[in-house]
Amino acid sequence: MIRVKKNEDEYIFVVQSKTGRELLHSIPFTSKKEIQDTLKHLCESQPEAQKIERRTNFDGKFLFDLKDTAGKTIGQSGLYGSEAGMENGIKNFQGSLAQVKDLPQL
Repeated sequence: MIRVKKNEDEYIFVVQSKTGRELLHSIPFTSKKEIQDTLKHLCESQPEAQKIERRTNFDGKFLFDLKDTAGKTIGQSGLYGSEAGMENGIKNFQGSLAQVKDLPQL
């Protein structure tokens, strides 16, 4: 499930699992067209085409970033206590995108 939120002059999207857990939150987008184009590309791409960067933070927690084709970060996951948990989060993220039939209305 993808939810879009509008705060003043910015848009963000959140990808959630079936259980409602937040899997990824986006960077702020300044225009409606920019976020719509990003979501369309994201939902139409195959999971293998999505550029996912796995990393750890300074506390040793695991997280992943979603990047566009130019290498710019589009969104970031929450923190995971284990690498296996992060990998499961990535699979859930990709599965959630694959189930999107219609893009959210803005």
